[in-house]
Amino acid sequence: MKFQAAINIMPHKELLDPQGKTVANNMKYLHLDGIQDVRIGKHILLTLEADNEAQAREKVDQACQKLLANLIMETYDFHLTPAE
Repeated sequence: MKFQAAINIMPHKELLDPQGKTVANNMKYLHLDGIQDVRIGKHILLTLEADNEAQAREKVDQACQKLLANLIMETYDFHLTPAE
């Protein structure tokens, strides 16, 4: 079976996000008032083959832990759907 994983990787809330801070500080120059905080991360779409959903979840989890996310500085979550 084919599956597609939508993975979101974000910096830990406790860590400073300099990219997000810069974007938030510059919103006023675009007359976008009221924006208080911006956090910038990564969104990854991954298509994979697996025998079942449980195996697909395990593969995506391992990919995140071993390669896609830096677990010291980032958290991740993902949503898995059957691919067509």
